[in-house]
Amino acid sequence: MDLSFDNNILVIGDIMLDKYIDTDVHRISPEAPVPVANIQRRWSALGGAANVARNLASIGCSVTLCGVRADDAPGKELQQLLEQEKILAPAILVDDRPTTCKCRILSNGQQLLRLDEEAKAPLEKEVFFNLARQCAKSLDWADGVILSDYGKGVFSGHNDLLAAQAITFCQAHQIPLCVDPTGNDWKAYNGAMCLTPNTKELACVLGVEPSDYAALCRQGQQLMTALNFGMILLTRGAQGMTLLESDGTVTEIATEAREVCDVSGAGDTVIAVFLASVVAELDFIEAARIANAAAGIVVGKVGTSTVRAQELQEILGQKRDGVSPSLLALRSKLVTKAQLAAKVSEWRNHHDRIVFTNGCFDLLHPGHVKLLQEAVRQGDRLIVAINSDASVKRLKGTERPIQSEDARALVMAGMQGVDCVIIFEEDTPLELIKLVQPDVLVKGGDYALKDVVGAKYVQANGGSVHLVPLEAGCSTSGIVTSLSKSK
Repeated sequence: MDLSFDNNILVIGDIMLDKYIDTDVHRISPEAPVPVANIQRRWSALGGAANVARNLASIGCSVTLCGVRADDAPGKELQQLLEQEKILAPAILVDDRPTTCKCRILSNGQQLLRLDEEAKAPLEKEVFFNLARQCAKSLDWADGVILSDYGKGVFSGHNDLLAAQAITFCQAHQIPLCVDPTGNDWKAYNGAMCLTPNTKELACVLGVEPSDYAALCRQGQQLMTALNFGMILLTRGAQGMTLLESDGTVTEIATEAREVCDVSGAGDTVIAVFLASVVAELDFIEAARIANAAAGIVVGKVGTSTVRAQELQEILGQKRDGVSPSLLALRSKLVTKAQLAAKVSEWRNHHDRIVFTNGCFDLLHPGHVKLLQEAVRQGDRLIVAINSDASVKRLKGTERPIQSEDARALVMAGMQGVDCVIIFEEDTPLELIKLVQPDVLVKGGDYALKDVVGAKYVQANGGSVHLVPLEAGCSTSGIVTSLSKSK
């Protein structure tokens, strides 16, 4: 299935900046019973309605974003990120309250703490009317509209008129409109084509237990009738999604089993991809399935992330090949040099920090896992280069490898945080390192810096080399020797 998302989408809502601080924790503070977190790196991403816009832009849509920010440091950083993503933001109006900012402190891929800076009061009337006027202008060219309500003031109080204005316009011009709702009163969204709540949000509005799925479906249908919703796309985490339609149809969409790294922003991806698919004239069930696949991709990434058109296309290739989505996703990570060059170029365009590591990886053991975990923490994208069978034999002897290059590559593709895997025939990966020009080169601590292939090249190009201490007692050669002695 070839998808083309080249339509004009308007996003209106609460705009945020998501900041991340990745740390390394090894001890408890002597001053108080709290962890001592050594900062490793910092980065920022678009959040809230801005992340919805970013998801749309990443799959090829032309996006206009309407909301507010302050003239503070987070607001200025947010504006720079929007410009990098080529998101048109004519109505990012400077307000006299702080830009909504969420700062997440991480360690080993897990959140330790989140620090929020925000104001939830409705917008001042002058700011609201300026925003409403800009939204009205932007509606004239939109093929689809998303209202992203995070309860931070854009749609609250007298600002209910903003949602009503957009919904009335879209109804009159038959433009698809989706709402990511908040709160326990959804009257402001009356007449919307689709709402995309999660289980907890819908349960709160209906006054039922989140675990009572039958009640959620039954009363959800009643709510749709009362408030003239076309449908509700209910996101259910590990249980997948349920599409409730106004004619009483209930369609369950199972999720794919994936290792979840971070669910931040997954709802933004769902609403963005669902609406874009509907605008591309796919039927609602197919659009929901595509949105489900997209959510499965982003939860495997650290931080507020997006799905890209190429990733989505690879997952949806299952329809053509008859391969399970999970296996197809793994195979899609196995690349040639030409494909690797194209991926690296795309990642560079998105300002991703690229990490490279290499090895034989014959019989994965805890030492390998530790190295990969450290590598993932060094950047946004991880490339793993694996020696071919012939290369391994030259390095390790004729009895190696134990597993074929195809098997080793597929297993590596299944490791958390690995973005692509390439097999190389040479004795060293220097040619690949020059092709990739990584920001970080990662190797095991059994190497001295001067002996790491490609280290001088990476450093000369402004990159760094990260050596990971060895895991005691872990080596493939040792495992093979032990097995031989036990026979």
